[in-house]
Amino acid sequence: MLALFRRDLALLLSGSGGGAPGVVFFLAVVAVIPFGVGPDLQLLSRIGPAFLWIGALLSTLLSLDRLFQADRDDGTLDLLLTGPLPLPLVVLAKCAALWVASCLPLVIAAPLLGLLLALEPLALGASALTLLVGTPALVLIGAVGAAVAAALPRGGVLVSVLTLPLAIPILIFGVAATSGAVNDLAPFRAPFLILLALTLLYGVLGPFAAALALRQSSD
Repeated sequence: MLALFRRDLALLLSGSGGGAPGVVFFLAVVAVIPFGVGPDLQLLSRIGPAFLWIGALLSTLLSLDRLFQADRDDGTLDLLLTGPLPLPLVVLAKCAALWVASCLPLVIAAPLLGLLLALEPLALGASALTLLVGTPALVLIGAVGAAVAAALPRGGVLVSVLTLPLAIPILIFGVAATSGAVNDLAPFRAPFLILLALTLLYGVLGPFAAALALRQSSD
């Protein structure tokens, strides 16, 4: 499992796995927001957490279509399906590599890009914390869609269509927790714990659902 994680991470960091475009897309989305909204700093600080989360969601979707497709194209997926490592652990290792390569840079960059959105220091920290907790759930949800679309020659759009409805609760509670950290009228603890619970739930169900989809598509 560790060897598979390191292999996928090396491929993603080398650029052949499609991780870099997601990071660049996130930077582009957040960077243009101030130009579109205007110089109203209060408005920027109010909507900033939502745009950070939307950018992270769209960037993750952009990186998902090659999660299994490249391995299917070169025959590696067939070896993984028949190998000694249980398929849910294969999915988990590949998801972990994708998260480290594509989502962890988003978490690190979020506080810096939050400055462009006039976020307060507390909001910067809350945004990074919620992204750190919530983005693994986005990858795990997307793994199911990527597994369903792996057998299709052009399954990138299908991955987004399958993943987006399931990712909406992650987006809602991530933004709610970030807003609650800087707004006395809104709670932080409850949406943050729900966000954490959703990540743990998808961490258990996602690998098994994706493994089942891969088995079905290989038959």
